[in-house]
Amino acid sequence: MQKIYPEHFEEKIGFDRIREMLRNKCISTMGNEWVDDMQFQDKFEVVTNQLSEVTEFCRIIREFENFPANHFYDLRPALQKIKIEGRFLEPAELFDLKRSLEAVRAIVQFFQKQEEEVFPLLKKKTERVQVFPYIYDRIDTIINKFGKIRDNASPELAQIRKSILSLNSNMSKRLHAILKQAQKDGLVDEEASVSIRDGRAVIPVLASNKRKIKGIVYDESGTGKTSYVEPNEIVEMNNEIRELEYAERREVVRILTDFSNDIRPYLEDLFYSYEFLGEIDFIRAKGLLGVEFDGIRPEIDDTTTIQWQQAVHPLLQKALKKENRKIVPLDIQLDTQNHILLISGPNAGGKSVCLKTVGLLQYMLQCGLLIPLQEGSKTGIFSQLFIDIGDEQSLENDLSTYSSHLMNMKYFVKNCNERTLILIDEFGSGTEPMLGGAIAESILGELNRLRTFGVITTHYTNLKHFASATDGIINGAMLYDSQHMNPLFKLEIGKPGSSFAFEIARKIGLPEEILETATNKVGKKHIDFDRNLRKINRDKRYWETKRQKIRKVEKILDDTAVNYAEELKEIQNQRKEIMKKAREEADALLASVNKRIENTIQEIKKAQADKEKTKQAREKLGKLKNEVAKKSDETDSRIATKMEKLRRREEKRNQRRPQESKNKVPKKEPEKQIELKPGDKVKIKGQETAGELIELNEKNAVVAFGQMITTLPRKQVERLSSNEAKKLEKGQKQGGSHLAGSNLMERRLSFKPEIDIRGQRADEAIQNIQEFIDEAIMLEVSQLRILHGKGTGILKETIRNYLRSEPMVRTFKDEHVDFGGAGITVVNLAL
Repeated sequence: MQKIYPEHFEEKIGFDRIREMLRNKCISTMGNEWVDDMQFQDKFEVVTNQLSEVTEFCRIIREFENFPANHFYDLRPALQKIKIEGRFLEPAELFDLKRSLEAVRAIVQFFQKQEEEVFPLLKKKTERVQVFPYIYDRIDTIINKFGKIRDNASPELAQIRKSILSLNSNMSKRLHAILKQAQKDGLVDEEASVSIRDGRAVIPVLASNKRKIKGIVYDESGTGKTSYVEPNEIVEMNNEIRELEYAERREVVRILTDFSNDIRPYLEDLFYSYEFLGEIDFIRAKGLLGVEFDGIRPEIDDTTTIQWQQAVHPLLQKALKKENRKIVPLDIQLDTQNHILLISGPNAGGKSVCLKTVGLLQYMLQCGLLIPLQEGSKTGIFSQLFIDIGDEQSLENDLSTYSSHLMNMKYFVKNCNERTLILIDEFGSGTEPMLGGAIAESILGELNRLRTFGVITTHYTNLKHFASATDGIINGAMLYDSQHMNPLFKLEIGKPGSSFAFEIARKIGLPEEILETATNKVGKKHIDFDRNLRKINRDKRYWETKRQKIRKVEKILDDTAVNYAEELKEIQNQRKEIMKKAREEADALLASVNKRIENTIQEIKKAQADKEKTKQAREKLGKLKNEVAKKSDETDSRIATKMEKLRRREEKRNQRRPQESKNKVPKKEPEKQIELKPGDKVKIKGQETAGELIELNEKNAVVAFGQMITTLPRKQVERLSSNEAKKLEKGQKQGGSHLAGSNLMERRLSFKPEIDIRGQRADEAIQNIQEFIDEAIMLEVSQLRILHGKGTGILKETIRNYLRSEPMVRTFKDEHVDFGGAGITVVNLAL
């Protein structure tokens, strides 16, 4: 019993074009032979092994640019020839043998360099392959890199070629001397030169003077005015050269024969090497096709099942791509519970495409080819694939289309079993509808009883009812846009489809009277059934769209809530850290002050009535009081600055949140902006240093802080009143800016603007980078370096995705190639 029916199964589903595409991707006749021998396999182990091999080669195609794919020459006919004693390889064949053995050796070395777990199946294929270093080296002593026999291939050949070279040189000199003398004697034209006729060197002589030069006349010109004479002196020299050339050929044949005799014992191993080369070419072609089709190796069970998501017909996808059109993927499921899918719907709605997609992809899979599905799809292995599609009229056998369909159905019923997949297009058509429908229903019932798997298309209403009422059979519909009267090419499993016959007829302009007559003939019951199907389809699409919108909104809300919770927790932690550090600094300051007060009191007690010393001690206490007040102000200022930065950071994050979440946050009334103009006293927001505004444009402001002039973003500059400016300038003269705190200065001096997160997990690295950036913001360090290494690039991409979401990050880029290149990211902060 055959596994595929009918014989032209491949042509019906389009696999003949797949086979042709594979041939075009092969680079040798050996690979083409493997393509021609490729067959449908029903053994689970064989199919999974072939698919795994192709999957491994797809990885090579995607990740390795140096896989050796040259000189796949087929030397099997030449090797077959030298099985006979006395036969030898010609120099050209020897050259191809050398280059093809180079290819075999390069492939074997490629896989030997890889770890066992990287390409286990392909590497295993190299275990029996011999690389023949002896043969390769021996060929190298016989021919040069251009494929010509070397002069030193043997001592005898070297001597012969040396003699030929010497004789040719002497003959050339003598011939030119004779020519020159004949020109002096007026026997030859002054412009004449030595010519070659039949491989002999001759002199062109005027026909009237040909007897005046002793020699052999070899040829005449077309006009008969010139004769080509070989002088007698040259005849002997030419004969000697010819004899040496014969000797050279005999020596070359001897060398090639000896070589052929030497490799004859290794012919079987050599044949195996070329078998390996052809198989690698074949697997490579399958890998290239898989990459072109975006094919995958789905999860495979040794059962009969189809659970496909986003399946596409590869040939149709390729054709539509040329027209800049997109294909509609197919979701389909067949299992032991629902093993026959009955698809109905309008003409040109995609029923036949759906049918052919299932047939082609399952056949490709069981021929060892990757198929275009979504990851997570699952499929099984079928023992037989039968198809009945298209016009099967046979003039030779006097069969009509319907008769040929019945012949196919007879074969199906006789040979189907629970491991058979059948594909039937337009089931029951071709004869009187009522009778054809009845026969089709009976055949469908028998196929269901046999537990056969199948995809069947039909327009018959009785089959739709039968599928709805029968276990094991499930209806499917090709969806149709009844509003715009266009097919959607989308399969929906679970309910039958409408043929939209009356709607299509109206669209093309068929008279309404004819449609009314047809409605009366068909009957209201049938029309209502078709109308109800359309109504169900419309309602289902409406509620499905509503459900999708609700899911999207819920997801946005969930994501927003999670982001709020995480960011709130982060800000609270940062505030706690700031307050903790402030308390530590205050405690340290208080301890120092207390100690100094105690020392002063001791001095007063010791001085007792000494008014001068008591006065000095009190002055020290006064200075200490001023110092404490000043440091307290500085600490408060630093804390205020840091909290302001956190507030600005929070505002920027809020600006990037989804619109839905923004609407839920109470909006604050915008503060009234004071117009800036050159000459105003200004400060940087969050800092306490006063300056003068020199220049202003839409984006930037130029500000002078004493002798220093700097350019800042306009939004970071804040206008000061006269009193505020005087107060800040007075504070600057007395003690410097708020950045003078000793603790903060020490941290800035000890802070390293570089972090190394190589070897860390992504979440750990992001946490460390976040703390690193926060500390840099507090210490006002504007440029940072993150050392993450190159690796696979996953860690780098994760870090950069985080940097894009960080509002205080202005820009980031790769470090200069001399200082680390792509292994280091340079970050510029918006301070």
